[in-house]
Amino acid sequence: MSSSSDPASIRNMRSSLFFLLLASSLFAQTYSVQKSNSEESLRGLSAPSSQVIWASGAHGAYLRSIDGGNSWLVRQVPGAETLDFRDVEAFDADLAYLLSIGPGEQSRIYKTTDGGKSWGLQFTNKNPKGFFDCTAFWDRDHGIVIGDPVDGKFELITTEDGGKNWDAIPGPTALPGEGAFAASGTCVVVHGKTNVWFASGGAARVFHSANSGKTWEVFDTPIKHGNDSSGIFSIAFQDELHGVIAGGDYKQPAQNGENLAFTSDGGRTWKLAPISPQSYVSAISISKTPADHAFIAVGSAHAAFARGITDKSWEEVWDLNLNAVTFYAPNKAIAVGPKGLIVKFDLAK
Repeated sequence: MSSSSDPASIRNMRSSLFFLLLASSLFAQTYSVQKSNSEESLRGLSAPSSQVIWASGAHGAYLRSIDGGNSWLVRQVPGAETLDFRDVEAFDADLAYLLSIGPGEQSRIYKTTDGGKSWGLQFTNKNPKGFFDCTAFWDRDHGIVIGDPVDGKFELITTEDGGKNWDAIPGPTALPGEGAFAASGTCVVVHGKTNVWFASGGAARVFHSANSGKTWEVFDTPIKHGNDSSGIFSIAFQDELHGVIAGGDYKQPAQNGENLAFTSDGGRTWKLAPISPQSYVSAISISKTPADHAFIAVGSAHAAFARGITDKSWEEVWDLNLNAVTFYAPNKAIAVGPKGLIVKFDLAK
């Protein structure tokens, strides 16, 4: 049929095609894969500003961007070629801490104050039973590291002087088979000057201290657990009351279930999120804009985004294999994964 015989039909077809292409274009622009220049498995991520972003991973690797993730400097910490940096905590383009995981002396802490030109080894775990999982800092000088239980108690060390000294403090008692996950460096989170929460696997509990780890209270959660591959993998708080926990079973990443829960009372009680489906989540991040109430979750099966944790559906779901994620600007998040994968998300309405 020629265009002259039915112009209205053709106009409708063109209009439909235009909106279809527009919708496809908008969806395609929600995320973009960045050129990382790395083939390492990346699991640590820290974004102290909208321009400065650090990442870390296997074989002593760390990456730094000073242009909002558009380009990356890739380096290896000298002498750390066999280490797996699962966590990085950065404060600007110059100051950052790296945490490596593994049994005994494989668990270490490094620090740079010159953007990675030089690194100082601050702490090595001398306990052969020890295994560090994650770290968080209240400020440049005050930080805490969470380690798996040793002789029935979680191993904790803290610093009050920028890592010049790391001191062991008594950790809370663990249940049989309980530990922490080093999947993304987000099994611990801090807020304010003294609040700290960390989450466990096996028993899927949340521990809270209001005095920088001197004393602890512990709360049960409804997150799926019961074996050494399941429980809570990530915890995030927007303020002292509102937080999110996420996890599941990393050996069954596509399995839906009780993998996401939220609190509005500082972690004392947790309610399962009505969002469905909920596959395994290795890391979760809450928007840097509190009024937005947005959060993003990533795992080896999917990544997903929602603007309200009480919503009944995800706003976006992507088939992406990612390990860690963080918001670095309003409506913008960045995530890392295997083989040097770095993905930027544009989540503007």
